[in-house]
Amino acid sequence: MAAADNTQNDGEAGKGKPAAKRQAGASENGAKEPYAFSDLKGQGAGQRPANLDFILDIPLEITVELGRTRMMINELLKLGQGSVIELTKPAGDTLEILANNRLIAKGDVVVVNDKYGIRLTEVISPVERLEKLK
Repeated sequence: MAAADNTQNDGEAGKGKPAAKRQAGASENGAKEPYAFSDLKGQGAGQRPANLDFILDIPLEITVELGRTRMMINELLKLGQGSVIELTKPAGDTLEILANNRLIAKGDVVVVNDKYGIRLTEVISPVERLEKLK
């Protein structure tokens, strides 16, 4: 039995179009081609590409990082109510805002209606965020 032809004849001898069911990202010889993302540099502030609308309702975990420290298990076991853990970040320094463990912004702590909040002082541009993924 002959193998199925991956082209459809368009009426011209020797020329054909790729079959509609060919996998996205696969070349005619079967090798995977890298996906080319659209250029985000042309986007103005506050604008978003229309092709991203379908992912806007995906939940993200947002984390605000006050600081970090390292300690031995022995020190951890000695902690109790009222213990103080010294962090590496100095007081008054900007905090990092992470979305799914990726830096997206920096900001300062504020209090709004007896609740903590973050005033954004710097937002990482989409281009910078994409560069960090490479």
